[in-house]
Formats: sequence, C-alpha cells, structure tokens
Amino acid sequence: MTDPINLAYQGIDREFAAESASTRRRFVQGAAATLGGMGMLGLAATPAIAANDAQTILDIAATAEVLATIVNTVGAERLGSGARGRGRTDARGVADLLDNLGRLLGGDRDRRGDDEGLLGNRARLDEVTTRNIRAAARHELIHYDVLTGTLGAKPLAKRIWVPDAVFASPRGLLETLEVGDQIFINAYLIGTTVFGNAGNGTAARYTGEFMGVEAVHRALARQSLGKLGNDHAFMVYDFTEIETAVSLLQGAGFGFGAQGSSPGRFYEFDEVKLRTPNPSAVDARSVS
Repeated sequence: MTDPINLAYQGIDREFAAESASTRRRFVQGAAATLGGMGMLGLAATPAIAANDAQTILDIAATAEVLATIVNTVGAERLGSGARGRGRTDARGVADLLDNLGRLLGGDRDRRGDDEGLLGNRARLDEVTTRNIRAAARHELIHYDVLTGTLGAKPLAKRIWVPDAVFASPRGLLETLEVGDQIFINAYLIGTTVFGNAGNGTAARYTGEFMGVEAVHRALARQSLGKLGNDHAFMVYDFTEIETAVSLLQGAGFGFGAQGSSPGRFYEFDEVKLRTPNPSAVDARSVS
C-alpha cells in the first residue's frame, strides 16, 4: 500500500528540485507539522487516502474550495475598493509570503507586473479586480456545494489557517490567488484524467468545468498584477498525485485544521460562507 505522506514529500522534492536541500527540508517540515496536526499521519493506512482514487480527489477538491472561498471572501472584505481603514501591515511577512509564492511560481519567472507599476503601493484593489474577486468567492462556494452535494465529497477540514500576509496587500492576495488557482487547475486535471481513464465521462466533464473556471480566476489575477493573463496555450499539468496539491498549499503557509508554517490565524468556513458575496451577474450556477 502506498504511504500518502511519502507521496506528499516526494511531490515536494519534485516541485522544488532546483532549490537547495535546506529549502526542501523546510517545506517538508512544514508539511509534516500540518499533516500531523490534522491527523493525516494516522491515516497513512487508509485506502481512500492512499492513491488517486475518486473519493480522495473529490475530498481534496472540496477542501481546496473551502480555502478558496475563505481567501476570496476575506480578501475582498479587507482589500476591496470599498473597504475602510487599512489592513495589518507586516513587511517581513509579506516578503516571506512573496518569496514562498515565487518558488511555487518557478523562481522569478514573469514577476514583471509590479515593476510595471500597475499596483505600485496601493493599499486597495481597483474596482474591477474587486468585482472579479467577489464573483470568484461565490464561484468557489458553488463549487464546494456541488462537490459535497452532487458528488458526495467530504472536506478534510473546514477550519483553515491563512497567513496574515495574504490579506496585507493587493499584491500578496493576487499572487496567492495566481498560485492557488494554478494548483487547483492541476488538481482538477488529475481528476479529469482519473475519471476519464475509469470511463466516467460525466465526472471527467465536471472536473473539466471546474478547471476552466479556475483558469479564468488565474488569468484575472495575473492581469490585475500587470502580467499577461493568457500566458498559457495549454493548462499546465505539473504533478500527477492529488496529495501534492495539499503539500504545495502547506508550503505557502496554509494549514488545514492546524496552524500553518507562517504567522496567521484560523478562519471558519461555516462562518465566512455566510457573508460570501453573491453577485447577481454570476450565472451557469450548476454543472452541465
């Protein structure tokens, strides 16, 4: 039987192969602490967590949508064009977050957005970006509802640790969304592959529909950063084991049911979803 914790660690080694051994160890240590805190170390012998089986894919997807609903909802509240006051500023925390995200993005590749001055030192998102993020928050909640309702997914955690730096600046939020959406794209492509290979065309199409929306979210985040939004001719399929999605998010400082590796706080999904924006312009609210 395959050990899922080893799969996660192997995923980290692959994703950060160009980094130093000490950097890889830091991500592994953070993943180990979080997995242990959420009880996943004890699930190593559970068949449903041991491979890319359908239920594991759906459960991790639902967990990712919990995180995404929280980040988009709170991000729009804290940094949206109509928000009042200024969020907490932690220059070191923001720098560390951007450093982690830069590694997940592949070093300094295409980091020209800020250099071009689109964001500058703005404390708030512009109106169009705010509208996009508010709509994305609703998309993610709808995805969660379909995953847990129609498809029978069960999230691994609904109490999520989010680094404070995510909500400290527009750039921190937008780069978090860019990286997170790329991880979600890859995760849903795993689902499409697994369901397709199993002959379940309907489920494969569902994950394709989810993936398409995440690709739009990524493009809009990049555009708001001053980067080329439609930079990919094809969606990128970097990892093939669904547990890698969890380890990568943990590497960025998030925690699932336990404290993450970066300074932050817990957010309760069942509380946040009650105030998730619900723009009337959001349509196609069910899978085809």
